Amino acid sequence: MRIEKIPVGDNPPESLNVIIEVPVGGEPVKYEFDKESGALFVDRILHTPMRYPANYGFIPHTLSDDGDPLDALVIARSPFVPGCV
Repeated sequence: MRIEKIPVGDNPPESLNVIIEVPVGGEPVKYEFDKESGALFVDRILHTPMRYPANYGFIPHTLSDDGDPLDALVIARSPFVPGCV
């Protein structure tokens, strides 16, 4: 995936694109996109009974205080496939 080709959204801040890393209710595996390769890697296994309450990902072309793109939750009943926008 060429993240640099994905716009921040159609009408920011009202409409944003979110690249999904972890689906709602998914297993406690944290995935993360590698900026250079564009590949989705297993970042870590979460050793807690926690499940993600929503589809979790990031907004492309943003920067948060930790130096990574801004995190986002996409609320939906269905899990989205990691890597989808």
